[in-house]
Amino acid sequence: MNTLAKKAQRTAETISDPRWAPVVARDTEADGKFYYAVRTTGVYCRPSCAARPARPENVVFYTTRGEAEKAGFRACKRCQPDKPPRAEQYATKVTQACRIIEESETAPTLEKLAMQVGMSTYHFHRTFKQVAGLTPRQYAAAQREKKVRDELGRGSTVTDAIFDAGYNSSSRFYEKSNQVLGMTPSSYRAGGTDSKIRFAVGECSLGSILVAQSSRGICAILLGDDPDKLVHDLQDGFSHACLIGCDADFEELVAKVVGFIEAPGIGLDLPLDVRGTAFQQRVWQALREIPVGQTASYTDIARRIGAPKSVRAVAQACATNKVAVAIPCHRVVRNDGTLAGYRWGVERKRNLLEKEEVEAKVKLKVQA
Repeated sequence: MNTLAKKAQRTAETISDPRWAPVVARDTEADGKFYYAVRTTGVYCRPSCAARPARPENVVFYTTRGEAEKAGFRACKRCQPDKPPRAEQYATKVTQACRIIEESETAPTLEKLAMQVGMSTYHFHRTFKQVAGLTPRQYAAAQREKKVRDELGRGSTVTDAIFDAGYNSSSRFYEKSNQVLGMTPSSYRAGGTDSKIRFAVGECSLGSILVAQSSRGICAILLGDDPDKLVHDLQDGFSHACLIGCDADFEELVAKVVGFIEAPGIGLDLPLDVRGTAFQQRVWQALREIPVGQTASYTDIARRIGAPKSVRAVAQACATNKVAVAIPCHRVVRNDGTLAGYRWGVERKRNLLEKEEVEAKVKLKVQA
């Protein structure tokens, strides 16, 4: 076989190999699954290497780094396949930055954080948001808010809690205290003593349901098998609040929620009182934008909120949702379409999705 024929054969073998497409696309998802070496340069790379594309006739694939090195190839200096994956390196740096923020009395500047983790300011800011789902400033603000809640929960005075959390003045905190705590700082310190929560328990096809409402909106929709346990769960969440049992007007609200569960097509537009970090709020808003009868993966949600690397954080935000169906975390599934965990049980999640699928099909027939 002459040289041209051999080159043509190697080209055909490479192009037909399923690993060639990820190399051409520089797919980061393929990193760690295999490596490719280039005969003319003598180096081996990750599939995502940003170096100039190699000619297919010069490419050799290997399953492990060891195989490539045993064949005489050296690690590429650009993509550094002999070091931890780039995503892992970035995650380590972001974790380091998070610890610095958490342990600092005042929020460190972006420049100082970037310098401490050994990255440029621009690259650090971009990487931090991709990994954490928040900017460094938003993360620092969330930590301050958490410190205030913790200090008030331990009985500290309102003033001490505000300044110990790193706020430069009490006025800056009071401007957003209702958003952070859902009530005044003094009420939060007292365990929500001055707040009033109206609630009622009903029954639906999913079992027992409890709906609770503060002065700001619906603060809990809980599902379960035991009505008494649902009430205890509400009491645990608002341990010192004034819980007011159902009245005729409030039972109509519960009926509206139950009606939505049984016939999702009617929609459910209620004011909500949900408190969480900036990241959790972004996730919950994205969940509310998933249409009835449709689903999205955790990866889809992470991409929609501009944080494609924060899939686990998205799953955690779904798990902390206290407002069932109104914030439809039941519409989030795994990448392969299978059902992941659900705070109120996978079977309830399946039932909700089945009801919504039927409603969506009926709606399409009517429109047709």
